Amino acid sequence: MTTSAADSRERILRVVRSIPRGQVLGYGEVARRAGLPGRARLAARVLSENDDPKLPWHRVLRSDGRIALPAGSPGFDLQVARLRAEGVTVIEGRVRGARPAADLDELVWGPPR
Repeated sequence: MTTSAADSRERILRVVRSIPRGQVLGYGEVARRAGLPGRARLAARVLSENDDPKLPWHRVLRSDGRIALPAGSPGFDLQVARLRAEGVTVIEGRVRGARPAADLDELVWGPPR
């Protein structure tokens, strides 16, 4: 992995680690927050190569709220279980009613009115 690839990977992992418990982000939003707009597939690849058991990878979904792993696979079942353990509603592989993690502006200035 080149230095810039390693830097991109670390930026993506930093964003994933910052997603609060009970909240989710899409791969594209993870990439955008990592300063890599339009690199959703890179974010997905970085997470697929993850070997850190403490990384909250389960909080990252497709942009439509669906789990990206095949339904019924061990990874799918684990992601559903982890999300539900955090109070996230998952119905038929899709997260319902979860509020996206706040962006920096909202954390500093509060929610939009």
